[in-house]
Amino acid sequence: MKYMFASDIHGSQYYCKKMLDAYKQEKADRLVLLGDLLYHGPRNDLPKDYAPKQVIAMLNEVKEELYVVRGNCDAEVDQMVLQFPIMADYCIIMDNERTIYASHGHVYNEDNLPPMKKGDIFVHGHTHVLRAEKKENYTILNPGSVSIPKEGNIPTYAVLEDGLFSIRGFDGEVVKELKL
Repeated sequence: MKYMFASDIHGSQYYCKKMLDAYKQEKADRLVLLGDLLYHGPRNDLPKDYAPKQVIAMLNEVKEELYVVRGNCDAEVDQMVLQFPIMADYCIIMDNERTIYASHGHVYNEDNLPPMKKGDIFVHGHTHVLRAEKKENYTILNPGSVSIPKEGNIPTYAVLEDGLFSIRGFDGEVVKELKL
């Protein structure tokens, strides 16, 4: 199974379109959205082409291909306009023998991990900083931010296929990879 991970769209119609175009080009089986879909939040500037209504329409068109978790900027009012569930704090994905815990990162994070056994993978967004690192007992991954990257990063998403987690920019460049 091929998964694409993306986080922190924050209502950017421009970057949502880039993300969905990348998803089609990657030919992934599922798109895992790690929260903060529509609203930019009080700490962030407006992203390029801020247009939540257009983001709603674009995401609703691919609703059957999404796994989504709630971000700290997502609210019940967002759930009212989106045609797929977004209010879970985490989801569990089985990838062959690996268990992947996907969460936004504001509830579950490196300081408050969900129950995991040795070898499990924790993937999150929230920080807007890409990451792919093996720890002693688990692996921690972050695809970065689709629309508002931080710490000098470019807008990114990630792909997990055949045990390789690859963080990519929208021009196709591989920014970071980790063999799981």
